[in-house]
Amino acid sequence: MTKEEIVKYRLDSSDVDAAAMDTLFANGHYVWALFIGHLVVEKLLKAYYAKNIDTDVPQIHHLLRIAEKAGLELSDDRKDFLLEVTDSNLKARYPDYKSKFYKKATSDFAEKYLGQIEEFRQWLSKKIKT
Repeated sequence: MTKEEIVKYRLDSSDVDAAAMDTLFANGHYVWALFIGHLVVEKLLKAYYAKNIDTDVPQIHHLLRIAEKAGLELSDDRKDFLLEVTDSNLKARYPDYKSKFYKKATSDFAEKYLGQIEEFRQWLSKKIKT
């Protein structure tokens, strides 16, 4: 695949995941919506990395580390956001955290973070496409 095809694939895959995230949220699956939200952001960051650094993207899931490796300039708020989304992903993944996280992941909690994910998605997609 060419670099352009790899970037397009990652963008398209992120869009598919964003639709799944919205469906999960609408059906009350807040933890899973947040988990998929992490994938949405991760795929976009890796698309940015592929476009600007190398198509051999880092095989890591820590969002801020990916952004740093990609040379993406971020505000402190966006850095904090990436750390929070990474933290939520870990809590949704591992059984010892999962029980507490399910209680925390209410509709309001998920709606807040999914809104931030959507804002970040639009911002980074625009940067990738220009």
